Amino acid sequence: MAIEKYLWGIDLGGTKIEGVLVGADTGEILIRQRIPTEAEIGYEHIISQIKKLIVQLSEKTGIIPSAIGFSTPGTLDPGTQTMKNCNTVCMNGQPMKKDLEKALGVRIELANDANCFALAEATMGIVPEKYPDAKMVFGVIMGSGVGGGVVVNGKVISGKHGIGGEWGHNVLEENGPMCYCGKRGCNENVFSGKALEKFYFEQSGENRKLKEVVERYRAGTDPHADATMQRLFKSFGKAIHYIINVLDPDVVVLGGGVSNIDEIYTHGVKELENYIFNHRKIETVFLKPKLGDSAGVFGAAELVR
Repeated sequence: MAIEKYLWGIDLGGTKIEGVLVGADTGEILIRQRIPTEAEIGYEHIISQIKKLIVQLSEKTGIIPSAIGFSTPGTLDPGTQTMKNCNTVCMNGQPMKKDLEKALGVRIELANDANCFALAEATMGIVPEKYPDAKMVFGVIMGSGVGGGVVVNGKVISGKHGIGGEWGHNVLEENGPMCYCGKRGCNENVFSGKALEKFYFEQSGENRKLKEVVERYRAGTDPHADATMQRLFKSFGKAIHYIINVLDPDVVVLGGGVSNIDEIYTHGVKELENYIFNHRKIETVFLKPKLGDSAGVFGAAELVR
């Protein structure tokens, strides 16, 4: 049997490392496998776990990679060639691309998880299914944190500093909640899932998960839930308008747990009318993702196409 060309992708998470081989022409998934990251043991151990997974995938498929793409919980700084802004903090300051190339002996491409989400949905997810002619896609992550990624003509735009598409740490409220990045009122600290739950607690004195807050909002019996959801809709509309005004993407794909709230696509997008520089007319398409938590590893594979 002739061996098809496969793209190798690795999703490097805080608790697990997932690998995939995807048919370059067919999109067929040959194999997917996960192993624990065990980040608490340290950076060198993460590299060894990655190598272990690559060896296992090679042994099971009989295929040796020539290039591997990685979705990472941070960014490779183009200037210093070291990692920064990683939630897995032991990776910060490390020359991960260089270390992976040395350990694995192949070409390595890195992008952060939001960029890989955007790339996967733009090339093999919901965008080619619904809007195959889209040239520019902005991918949004709204979960426990907030992030974003830009894809133009099927390529990630990482930028001069490696922070292209960064959306979570733009200031939305000048005197808002303090963020770990050192600023106040970042998008992430205003309308991430955790931020909304915190806001609800401050309003009501009760700890509730966001899912329950949404249910109470829909029931129309909890004014604090209503205030929390209004905060989400208004904040989202204001925050996304900066992206629309500057990049004017064809499609925005929303991912993460908060994006499952259907009213974002109606009430949240409606708020955009108050800010868009287009006479309140919105033609940007807002879509739910297709790939779910598979987007990271598929986006990583697309990096080496």
